[in-house]
Amino acid sequence: MAKDLHPFLLLPADRPRLSRLFVFLLGCGMSLGFAPWGLSFLASLLVLPLLFICMIVSPRDAAGHAFWFGLGMFLTGTYWIYISVHVYGNAALWIAFLLMIGLAIIMASFIAIAGWLISRLSQGEFWQMVFVAPAAWVLVEWLRGWAFTGFPWLALGYGQIDGLFAGWAPVLGVYGVSFMLMFSTSAAIVAFMLTGVQRIIGVLAILLPWLAGGALLMIEWTESAGEPIRTTIVQAGVSQDQKWQRNQLMPIMEFYRNSTLSVPDSKLVVWPEVAIPALDDQVDGYINRVQGDVRARKQNVVFGILERSSHRDAEARIYNSVFLLGDAGRQVYRKRHLVPFGEYFPVPDGVREWMKMQNLPYSDLAAGEAIQPLLVTDIGTRLAAAICYEDAYGAEQLYAFPDANILINVSNDAWFGDSIAPHQHLEIARMRALEVGRNAVRSTNTGISAFIGSDGDLLHVGKQFEPQVITANIEPRRGMTPYASTGNRPIIGICLAIIAFFWIRNRASL
Repeated sequence: MAKDLHPFLLLPADRPRLSRLFVFLLGCGMSLGFAPWGLSFLASLLVLPLLFICMIVSPRDAAGHAFWFGLGMFLTGTYWIYISVHVYGNAALWIAFLLMIGLAIIMASFIAIAGWLISRLSQGEFWQMVFVAPAAWVLVEWLRGWAFTGFPWLALGYGQIDGLFAGWAPVLGVYGVSFMLMFSTSAAIVAFMLTGVQRIIGVLAILLPWLAGGALLMIEWTESAGEPIRTTIVQAGVSQDQKWQRNQLMPIMEFYRNSTLSVPDSKLVVWPEVAIPALDDQVDGYINRVQGDVRARKQNVVFGILERSSHRDAEARIYNSVFLLGDAGRQVYRKRHLVPFGEYFPVPDGVREWMKMQNLPYSDLAAGEAIQPLLVTDIGTRLAAAICYEDAYGAEQLYAFPDANILINVSNDAWFGDSIAPHQHLEIARMRALEVGRNAVRSTNTGISAFIGSDGDLLHVGKQFEPQVITANIEPRRGMTPYASTGNRPIIGICLAIIAFFWIRNRASL
């Protein structure tokens, strides 16, 4: 096959260094397929050359090309780690670059595994590649979502939230969306390279996931569970470098309380993650005053705060928590999936002591229980809470269904400044709403705060870096999407079955 190709298509074999630079640049362009640009069609166009390369070079060379593609993708797509670590985390410049580049290298290594599998199991056969490529890619996406604590950012499915592929999300989740995108992209190579009936079948294989996704979008998987609830998001808009200054505590507390008092008709008011920059026992009097306000007005207030498990005890544990204040008293949800090197530090004691000497964060927050009671409002609406980074782990939230009626996400994307990270995070929150067929309320410290529909559409969006009080009527919903019932098991099972089938089929050459 290779000898009949155009000389440009033989570049990976003839000039591998140049072709690796080429795929690195393609990978750099992948971030344009996600928010805030949302050029979803680019994902297929940019991945397609990488898949072709995997078909014409050895598995080792395919892994090398895939690595450089992944490196470009994660350097441009997650550069904001530098902002959080250096600009707001006050770490030395070299530490910030080391962490940013180190994470990109680790994530690119996962992409290299996908490239190796695609090349090894396809064995130059285009129709084998149509099935192997999506299976290998999605297995790697899923693997990097939990291995070494997990980093599920930039799964291809997130960038398809506004397209026809999104119809697959309530059925197979974000990884199912990625699978269908890769299946259609792989089929495009078949349609380009082959002729006759096989080209026609290839064209049909390109279109089928799109058409089926569009049809699935017309299905309403869940239904109304009562009258809409008047809901308000409050966002103080204080930047991360200002929020924890001592002179900001009183103005921030006054802003949140006064903003809540200004919306007496709202039955649910949601403040962001760690809205009050203090430990809960340090502002207990303030919390009691807010409790009195909401009882008098028959409201419910949800807000994030650092919770100390016991008063000033040397063994006290500190949680990143969400409180719900209502007529029934105080309910608590504690963050379960903590951010490595942000909320806990998986390092030896010696490194921890060095971090302390360098005036770097070094102490760990405690993780909440894996399964916790839902937050329940005075009118019986059940809220499934996720704090910041947790909503990137959709399967971990499925224990809340079918009981939960509304999704609540409180976050602090102020750590990432005016970068693409808050836009990417909002895109992830939209996917969570679509997967389970629930409306979502997302309150953040500096944006992007938003009300999200059960179809993943943005209903109301606040401005970034400004104080915001946004109100909307949010409908509680009930029922189960297929994904909410089964999680990632079906799509991962399909991928494993495909890989196993072709591995066994080709075992003589392995």
